[in-house]
Amino acid sequence: MTQLVNYIATYTQLPETSIKNTVELLNEACTIPFIARYRKERTGNLDEVQIGDIVKYKEQFEVLEKRKGAILKSIEEQDALTPELKQKIEACQDLTTLEDLYLPFKKSKKTKAETARQNGLEPLAKIIMSQNAHDVESVAIKYVKGNIASAEDALEGARHIIAEWINERTDIRNNIRHQLERFAMISTKVVKSKSTEEDAQKFRDYFDWEESLSRIPSHRLLAILRAESEGYIKFKISIDDDKALAKIEERIIRSQNDSAEQIQFAITDAYKRLLLPSLSNEALQIAKEKADESAITVFAKNLKQLLLGSPIGEKRVLAIDPGFRTGCKLVCLDAQGNLLYNETIYPHPPKSDAIGAMKKLSSLADAYKIEAIAIGNGTASRETEQLVKRVHFKNDIKVFVVSEAGASIYSASKIARDEFPNYDVTVRGSVSIGRRLQDPLAELVKIDAKSIGVGQYQHDVDQTKLKKELDVVVESCVNAVGVNINTASSSLLSYVSGIGPKLAETIVSYRSENGAFASRNDIKKVPRLGDKVFEQGAGFLRIKNAKNPLDDSAVHPESYVIVEKMAKDLCKTVQDLIGNTLVLKQIPLEKYITKSVGLPTLQDIIKELEKPGLDIREQAKVFTFNQNIKTINDVQEGQLLPGIVNNVTNFGAFVDIGIKESGLIHVSNLSDSFVSDVNAHISLHQQVIVKVLEVDIPRKRIQLKLHK
Repeated sequence: MTQLVNYIATYTQLPETSIKNTVELLNEACTIPFIARYRKERTGNLDEVQIGDIVKYKEQFEVLEKRKGAILKSIEEQDALTPELKQKIEACQDLTTLEDLYLPFKKSKKTKAETARQNGLEPLAKIIMSQNAHDVESVAIKYVKGNIASAEDALEGARHIIAEWINERTDIRNNIRHQLERFAMISTKVVKSKSTEEDAQKFRDYFDWEESLSRIPSHRLLAILRAESEGYIKFKISIDDDKALAKIEERIIRSQNDSAEQIQFAITDAYKRLLLPSLSNEALQIAKEKADESAITVFAKNLKQLLLGSPIGEKRVLAIDPGFRTGCKLVCLDAQGNLLYNETIYPHPPKSDAIGAMKKLSSLADAYKIEAIAIGNGTASRETEQLVKRVHFKNDIKVFVVSEAGASIYSASKIARDEFPNYDVTVRGSVSIGRRLQDPLAELVKIDAKSIGVGQYQHDVDQTKLKKELDVVVESCVNAVGVNINTASSSLLSYVSGIGPKLAETIVSYRSENGAFASRNDIKKVPRLGDKVFEQGAGFLRIKNAKNPLDDSAVHPESYVIVEKMAKDLCKTVQDLIGNTLVLKQIPLEKYITKSVGLPTLQDIIKELEKPGLDIREQAKVFTFNQNIKTINDVQEGQLLPGIVNNVTNFGAFVDIGIKESGLIHVSNLSDSFVSDVNAHISLHQQVIVKVLEVDIPRKRIQLKLHK
């Protein structure tokens, strides 16, 4: 434990006690949301990000220790493990150094050096490396036998052995690593045979490009790697070869004789054949990992903003998936998102039955007491929105345009088929659009996060790392908002702390068979839901209209006794405390501090009692685009236009201005001062006013500036 704590502390700078206690909680199968929300005393009030860092470095340490064990075992089996080498391996703090130590002992495929050893040339290599032989050719003649036909063959074989020795030297490898880290350039050239292909044009900027590998932005490196993988360009990583060779020679050559000349040949061979290919690939991999990390961070921030998007709440919704030729698919949903009715209307060409469509919308709104209309933002969205706004509804019905991103993925998924086995994908897609307005979080958790389309190059990054990070984001959002256990889908429940997919399905099945849960204690009746799961998840599950008002709050059941004691001391009921800010502020919290419950938990309890179960998300707001802007041809330089941010990247933000093409606010146009973090200036789904800087109709590009 001490080694682990020290390792994590080195990277995080967090207090050792906090790290130790957090690791103990993680080893007890506690989740990050549970630890952050309900174990503040033990962690020293660490937040989810800090706990996430502890998890990251804990896993990193465990991988390192496992690799050490495998390497020690392998070297020991070769009878080559010395006490000094063992100590070096055990003290190693990173995988790169560890692999360098293991390099001479790797059982690799047959190399040129291994062939030379089998031909008995290692003694010759040692003589040359001693740099004492002045006439190496006469020495080499002694090794002419068997497969070695001449002195030159013998010298060549000896140089292969020396090259391998040079390649295995940690100091030389680190020196070249340092040069690659500081001075490496990545350059690209177009594959001429493919340069005229239409798909190649999106990579046109990289047909002839050169840039420092250490400074290249994440999106640019990922774009270059994609272009290379698709065969449109070739790239190489390079440094100053002469300088690199000179650095190696300084470390090895200490004479001016024949031996030195042979070693010089071996150095050049080692550098070009072994060191540079291996270490430039390593440098590229490090750059790719950094690019992945940056892209994943952007995606995670966007996803969090999307999942915590503004809900309209439990209102009856008419949802429309707009279209021209195939018509507009519409559905009516009750306040809980249940499908009540579906139909297709044809207001647009070629049928152009606008009057019939408007009559239908009016009658359905009246029949199903519709409170809001959700229109998907795909093809025919603007035309459908204009049509809906021409309808004279009896009641005040708000109209919202909703992102369709990922709706087609959901509609064809097993989850959708299980929910609506008797309906086709078009109906399921419309239902998803409507539910996204009611509660974006509850609906979007059903879709593979990377299919939602709010990142940059998400299909090019490490998919395992991406999924892991996005799962953490979804879990964090779900638990931050809380879940109504009596209405939540199994998809939503699966992200609640401690539950998971299988138990979520069991909860839904139990609910279907036995009816709604009346209290949090009833949750314990679910098969295979033990005390540990209840401890982890109960605080995040809500029971609406429960007998105990705390069941619809973030107060954990383990703390009910504290609230009851507070109420008793004030000669009041628990219900009397709910929302009673004046009384709550007068409670002397120090009186209720125990060994396990400190001030942070007590302050959280009071905060929750003031507004129990308060949704942390803002309410959805109606937004209207400029009605005169229908295509890119209507967009003019200098215009000020309303828009909604639909994607945020490291290089800027894309804005939907109500047409097919989104405009880009480049990072340099977000502020008049330097912008280091795009997310500090703009967020996903933010409603903004933008100024049009440039319109490139042939390339369908619109450059925008954020208007203050």
